[in-house]
Amino acid sequence: MSKEILKLGIMGGTFNPIHQGHLVTAEVVRDEFKLDKVIFIPSGKPPHKDNNEIVSSDHRWMMTVLATISNKYFSVSSIEVKKKGESYTRDTILELKKIYGEASDCYFITGADVIAEISTWHKVKDLPKLTKFIAVSRPGYKLDINKIDSRFRKCTYLIEVPALAISSTEIRKRVKGRQSIKYLLPEAVESYIYKNSLYL
Repeated sequence: MSKEILKLGIMGGTFNPIHQGHLVTAEVVRDEFKLDKVIFIPSGKPPHKDNNEIVSSDHRWMMTVLATISNKYFSVSSIEVKKKGESYTRDTILELKKIYGEASDCYFITGADVIAEISTWHKVKDLPKLTKFIAVSRPGYKLDINKIDSRFRKCTYLIEVPALAISSTEIRKRVKGRQSIKYLLPEAVESYIYKNSLYL
């Protein structure tokens, strides 16, 4: 009996912390593209980020688990968290295909601002064969498809999600300034941040 081909959403990110914008985005994309599952992958050591403000990968993994637990279509992978050294999209997708089947139809969900920089990614030439890209923009940010590396134009879909106006940077700033972060992220994640004195 042939194995069912799954349509997988891959939601990579620092998730520092994960918030409602990430969750709404994943759900909108899942529904729109009829995905079987969305896998959230907190990055271990993100190559494109300054690591000074990033809390430990264990904290970020735990917050992601707490945030996604109530959605049966969401799961969290520790592939990148467990990896020594920097994590790269290409390697992560190859790893997921080993787990879910080589024929899995992958949709990598990322910000429109990130996709504009895709030509700077590691081993980028293999990526269009491995996955499709869903570039999500917040209102007011207009991505010109012609500004994306030409190798990626045919495999990139654009979608706008209003909830993306929430940002992890803003949440960290509010925690530091002792301002309320209620409703910007799931209650369980808010409690976890305060319990573990994160971002202070």
